[in-house]
Amino acid sequence: MAKRAMQCKRLVVKIGTSSLIHPNGKVNLQTIDRLAYALTALNNQGYELVLVTSGAIGVGMAELGMSKRPAVIAEQQALAAIGQSELMTLYTQRFSDYGAKIGQLLLTHDVFDYPMNRQHVLDTIDALLAQQVIPVINENDSVAVDELDHRTTFGDNDQLSALVAKQIGADLLVVLSDIDGLYDRDPNRHPNAALMPTITQLSAKVLAAAGGSSTRFGTGGMVTKLKAAKTMMRAGKQMVLASGRDPRIVLQILAGDPVGTWFGQPKQAASVSQSFQ
Repeated sequence: MAKRAMQCKRLVVKIGTSSLIHPNGKVNLQTIDRLAYALTALNNQGYELVLVTSGAIGVGMAELGMSKRPAVIAEQQALAAIGQSELMTLYTQRFSDYGAKIGQLLLTHDVFDYPMNRQHVLDTIDALLAQQVIPVINENDSVAVDELDHRTTFGDNDQLSALVAKQIGADLLVVLSDIDGLYDRDPNRHPNAALMPTITQLSAKVLAAAGGSSTRFGTGGMVTKLKAAKTMMRAGKQMVLASGRDPRIVLQILAGDPVGTWFGQPKQAASVSQSFQ
């Protein structure tokens, strides 16, 4: 396949828990290192980029040697508090090794619901990018819960990454997951499942290929990724869903290599937005 023409100045990269945590529950240090390398390389080339990361609870579980995610919300929040601190320590170390600086933002949905709060966050992100500092964003899991009367949760970081990308005017959202892209059927159950390289319309056939979360550490699934794609397509932007096994794939994506599944064409954004209901 031919290379894709890429016109991208500002992008958001989202990485899921399944890419950051080994199946045995240990932190995947190689993935974090390769992610830091790839994003620093792009930062050095002049790209403006934001990292949206999951993994706080997963890293917290690793720190405490837990193999099963607790059902009690307070226990999940405690794990998030432990894991977020350790996750940022790892990111700071690895990005520093490559000469990059990062800054942390922990967000709840309320931030984007209130115009003044939203503007403060956007101003902070712009100020960080102006200094070539990479914002590292996660949901504030220690305070965001579904049971509160006001809306605080994004539901998952796929939604958060798409919302951030839309709000900051990013040209591209790259979602790194535990799958190579969107298949026409579940590849875990159908060996002959075929990767769909380009999606210009979120049709019923596309939606039928979506399933749930495939790991015990994460909360997202293909449905949430398609919702993120819908957000980007409605905004006339693009999203790429690709494997997070080796985050250096982001360099291939920005080089225009035909990897993963590419969603959206700016000129068709208005029509495809009606297809995901």
